[in-house]
Amino acid sequence: MGIGWQELLVVFVVILVIFGARKLPEIGSGLGRAIRNFRSAMSEPDEVEITSSKAKTPDNELGGKV
Repeated sequence: MGIGWQELLVVFVVILVIFGARKLPEIGSGLGRAIRNFRSAMSEPDEVEITSSKAKTPDNELGGKV
């Protein structure tokens, strides 16, 4: 109950008719680049933003002396 080779052939022909033969390599490379970026983003650890506990205010920038 999967996709057979006949269905894949029909899908490929429809894509070929819609986009044309010149665009297919560009579409394939763009899709490959997107998959590569997605995989690398999934394997990287989450970034944690570290900020100081004091918020910058004009008083803090002057060292508290006004």
